[in-house]
Amino acid sequence: MRRSSYRSISSLQRDNRVCRACVEAGYPLESLPVTAPYTGQRAYILGQSPGVVEGAERRPWRGRAGRTLRRWLGMEEDDFYATFYCASVTRCYPGRARSGRGDRTPTPREQELCAFWREWELRLLTPELIVPVGGLAITRLLGSSPLASCVGRTYTEGDAIVVPLPHPSGASSWLNDPANRARIGQATAHIRRELGRFEVVSK
Repeated sequence: MRRSSYRSISSLQRDNRVCRACVEAGYPLESLPVTAPYTGQRAYILGQSPGVVEGAERRPWRGRAGRTLRRWLGMEEDDFYATFYCASVTRCYPGRARSGRGDRTPTPREQELCAFWREWELRLLTPELIVPVGGLAITRLLGSSPLASCVGRTYTEGDAIVVPLPHPSGASSWLNDPANRARIGQATAHIRRELGRFEVVSK
């Protein structure tokens, strides 16, 4: 179920929650779409796809990667969800990778089928800060760019500031390099600065 246009995030989410486009295209997904409530968040965080915990609970960033991400940002769970509207490149848990290491990376076709939801979210929400998390999300938003060259930097997308982060997955060896951990520190400092500006404007 997809309309030609949307006027509210609630109607967009209602259709997104029942989307089965990828399943109908033959992809072996293992959950229904995962969405997060909109409560006026001015920041938008874009991951790769839900994990097994997220797929079961149908709420984003509930597993270990989510706990790591919140630790990087220095945020408690309630503050995190109140601050960030959480989305992902694809919306259903894709299942485990054939190698057994981590989750399956969504195919380009799956990414294309789900792009509709992200495009409408950004159009309706007009976030002031966008945080793409992981190489796939960064590529979909900014184009292909090695993590080492983009993490720690800021970009613009329309009127939004974009601050990339690596994926906080235990399967990622990128995080083992001290230089890369320093880049994460730079990126999270940028994020805190932008969030601080929200508070100043709100007062």
